[in-house]
This record gives sequence, C-alpha cells and structure tokens, in this order.
Amino acid sequence: MYASTVLATLLGASTVFAAPTWPQLNPGLINTVGRDVLSDYFNLLAQKIDIAKLAALAPSCDLSKAKMPTVSTQPLPTPATGLAVKHVAIGRGTQNYTCGADATAAPTAAGAVATLFDASCVAAAYPDLLHLLPKLALQFDLPYSAETNAKMGPTNLLVSGKHFFTNATTPFFNLDTPRRSIGEAPCSKLNATNAPSDAPKGRQGEAAVPWLRLSANPDATGGIHEVFRVETAGGSAPATCAGQSASFQVQYAAEYWFFASS
Repeated sequence: MYASTVLATLLGASTVFAAPTWPQLNPGLINTVGRDVLSDYFNLLAQKIDIAKLAALAPSCDLSKAKMPTVSTQPLPTPATGLAVKHVAIGRGTQNYTCGADATAAPTAAGAVATLFDASCVAAAYPDLLHLLPKLALQFDLPYSAETNAKMGPTNLLVSGKHFFTNATTPFFNLDTPRRSIGEAPCSKLNATNAPSDAPKGRQGEAAVPWLRLSANPDATGGIHEVFRVETAGGSAPATCAGQSASFQVQYAAEYWFFASS
C-alpha cells in the first residue's frame, strides 16, 4: 500500500490532491488529441498503481537506473565517459522565432523559454510514464507559474527550474530553486538529430523540434557537463514566414536530461 501511495503522490490526478493553480486544458483539444493523451496517461498510471499495491517496497528513486531514450536512426552521441544522470526534467514552454520582410523566407530561430518540472524519480522507476509526459504537458495552456510549488498539468511534478537563452546561441538552464539547488548551466550545442517520425505534433500540428546534445560551458555549477533534449513534442516553425508576425512563438514540450561528473 505504501508503494502505491508514493506513486499516486508523484503522478496523481488533481481530483485526489488539494488543487494548486494549474494551467487549464486547451478546450480545442479536449475532444481530440488532448482527451486521448489524458486517457492513455491515466490508464497507464492506474496500471502502475495496481501493481504497486502488491509491492512491499516503495518505488526507488535511484537515478543510476534511469536510461535516456535514443533515436533508432542517427542517434545522438552518448554522454562523455565519467558522467552520470543528475536530474531529469520535463520542459514546457515555447520555441521562439522571428521573420523579416520576405514572406517566402524560413523563420529564424530566436531561442526558447520553458518551465522545468522535476521528473527524476519518474525516469528512475517508470520510464514508460516519463515518455508520455511531454505530450501530456503540451495539452495544458501556458503560462506555467514559475513558483516552486506549481505543478505540471494533472501530475504532482514540482518546478525544478527554468530554461531560457542569454543570447542567440547560449541556452541557459537554472536548476536552483528555494526547494533544491541542482546547478546552473549555460550551454553550447554539440549535436542534433531529427525527432522520430512519430514524435508528438504540436497543438497546431507542428512537427517536433530536433533532439539535442548540449555541452555545459566551463562556468556551469553543480558539476553539470552535458544536457540532452529528447522526446520532443511540437515546437517547429512553419516552412516560411507567410502570415507570421515579426516575432512569434510555437509551443513545445520535451524531456531534459542533465549529466554531471560522477
């Protein structure tokens, strides 16, 4: 029973727990994609709880057991030797783009902004649930609160940080919150590969942004050396700037894996 209580506390529905301020479901998705995603999530969660009821021990939050997913075609290079998983988060936010006067030109990437939610224990114990979370998070409206007691959608995943760009080429991850200090990491892109063809599309049908391997700059803290963006959902720009504003955003979600010196 204790094991199932821990699982429910980690991933339980809002009807079970005191209701914090959460984003609302996008009404345009409730009867289509959003409804199906929620159904898949809660059906799998119910199966996990039924199994956990029979377990004598609570699920383990041992990150050494967490295995980052890979793309079968053109996989990203593996983390450097000597690195271990330090943190796993679900990022939910926007990929940002700009357009000039030429409507036939492709939009220019202009960074991203996202709230990060602590999914480390889910990664360690329930990888199949973990990989549903980006698609699930995408069904809930922005903005997400940056407060550390805010939670992701219908889960109890707490905020573990924020992601933004300090300039055109430097993604930054701040994982220091009043609840827990994990580190900060300005990064540089090392590698990229296309998301799988069946990756979840965005709320307007946008393709999933690529998977990335990032190198933390020397001034990163917390021992963080590499960051991976995987299991992306949505976020890609349209092919051209036709009909777009000078600057615009495309909503996305993804798993972020942080590797530190072991």
